[in-house]
Amino acid sequence: MADLHFELVTPERLVRSEDVYMVVVPGVEGEFGAMAGHAPVMTVLKDGAVKVYKTAGSQPESINVSGGFAEVNDAGLTVLAESAEG
Repeated sequence: MADLHFELVTPERLVRSEDVYMVVVPGVEGEFGAMAGHAPVMTVLKDGAVKVYKTAGSQPESINVSGGFAEVNDAGLTVLAESAEG
């Protein structure tokens, strides 16, 4: 399966831009995992951890985010967060 292009952006900087296997996003309606080929969706973020899986079966890397939005489209997953650390 192809990789998912993932970008995490705050007002101050581009935190992450890379191809990954899967990302779990803390949406206000619940967490969801995005992989390549995911249906288009947009959600408001709740404060929590974005979990980045670089490869299938790998341990996730957590990045704490607060506020913002996430959008999945044909280009990949973009997370626009008010702040991010980790």
